[in-house]
Order: sequence, then structure tokens, then C-alpha cells
Amino acid sequence: MAKGQQQAAWEFFGTELRRRREEAKLTQAEVGAAVFVSGGYIGQFETAIRKPQLDVAQRLDALLQTGGFFERLWRKLIDSSAYASYFRAAAELEALATYIYDFEPALVPGLMQTATYARAVTLADNPFAEEERIENTITGRMERARLLKGPANPKYWAILHEQVLRVQVGGPEAMAKQLDHLADLIRSRRAVVQVIPFSAGAHTLMGKTFTLMEFDDTPPTVYTEAVYSGNLLDDPAVVKRAQRAYDLLRAAALSPEASLTLIESVAEDHRRCASTT
Repeated sequence: MAKGQQQAAWEFFGTELRRRREEAKLTQAEVGAAVFVSGGYIGQFETAIRKPQLDVAQRLDALLQTGGFFERLWRKLIDSSAYASYFRAAAELEALATYIYDFEPALVPGLMQTATYARAVTLADNPFAEEERIENTITGRMERARLLKGPANPKYWAILHEQVLRVQVGGPEAMAKQLDHLADLIRSRRAVVQVIPFSAGAHTLMGKTFTLMEFDDTPPTVYTEAVYSGNLLDDPAVVKRAQRAYDLLRAAALSPEASLTLIESVAEDHRRCASTT
């Protein structure tokens, strides 16, 4: 399903939700309370600004007695996506965010990956994947990366551990080009990147990864990921704790200027390695 067709289908989802809610003589706030989201979220579902998660679609079916209509439509739309099922809602929110703050201890965040790097990561995750699936994944990732190229791009800040720079994903030449790409994004002021050096030792969120997203008209959200699962969290106490953790990560990291110098230096190391192999 093309991107425009998929958006039109989500708009149909929202239109049907509004129609069936009004038939049941329920307000957005009443529906939200029944399915454990805010009334504002119901309004955003109805206008296709946000996409509900599966459990919300199932609760809408139960509340509005629609015989599984919303769950079936949700599954059909999700199956047509290039993203993993647990990440799709987060990918939708990225396009709406005004600020995105990433922390990655082990790999380059998807928004800053090159196609070659993305291919190597995809193959490492599934060495038996069919070429069509690999290309679909890479296309989806490159589509996401366009967020950092447009005039209305979100303000993007990433904190990476030095390990991200050193591991040769795709080989030394591919890694040199990946780090060149990071440096280009920094110099063009499309991203602020800080690196936590090995010398920093222990730091908060060791072994964890998360993305904090802020929006103009809705509360901030934190996305965390584990093994083949992900969680979108908007509880104010959790979000505040994540914001404080990000402040601690900034304090442990090199300055943006020193981080760029390190990125460029490691890129040259990979280039020298490539030239000797």
C-alpha cells in the first residue's frame, strides 16, 4: 500500500470511529476514559493525526460493539507498513514531533543511518531475509531519515556511546561513510550529536535505549525498546524521569564540538583500515 493510500485508510478509520462514537452518543472524553487514553487522543485518532495501538483498537471494538471492525482494519493497515509492529506507532509520532532526543549505546539511530549501514543491521538481525523484505526495511528507514532534511524538520539531538562509532557495521569503508554522514548532519545543523567516551565509565541508562519526543500541542512521549518489543510511555512522572536521565547523559558526554572531532577522527581510522584490507 502506497503512503498516500495508507494515510487515506487511516482517515477512514478515524471517520468510522467518529461516526460510531456519535451513534453511541458518547463524547471523545467518555470514549477516552473507557479505553484508557485521553479525550484529546480520541480526537487525534478521528482526524488521523495519531494512530491507535492494537489494544486501544480492541477496546474501541468492545466499547462500541463493532464486532472486531477496528481491530481488523488496524491489522490490515499495520501489515502494509515497512516498520516492525512494535515500532510503527513511534514512527508515526516522529513525523509530528517538534523535538526528538535519542540515546543509543550500540548503533547509529535510524534517523541518521545510511542505506549501507541499514542493510548491514537488517541482515545481521535476519541473515535469511528475502531481498524484497530487506529493501522494504531500508526504504522505510530512508523515508524516516527525510525528517532531518525538510524545512519543517524536528529539532534532533542524539547522544551516542563511543562504541557506536567503533563497531564496523558493514565493514570499515561503510563505517567511514556512515560517520561522514553523521558529521555532515552536524555541520549542516540538522542534528546535535554528543558522544559518551569510553573514558566516561559508568553512566545512567547503561545498556538501555530510548527516544524522547516533544510536540507543540500534546504531552511529550518516551519510546523504549527491548527484544522485539517496544513501549510508548506518556505518564508525566515517567517522562520527567527520562528528561532528567537525558540531562545526566549530556553531562557525561563530550561537548558537541569535541564529539564532532572524535567522529571525524574515528572515520579516518576506519578509512585507513579499509585501505589496508
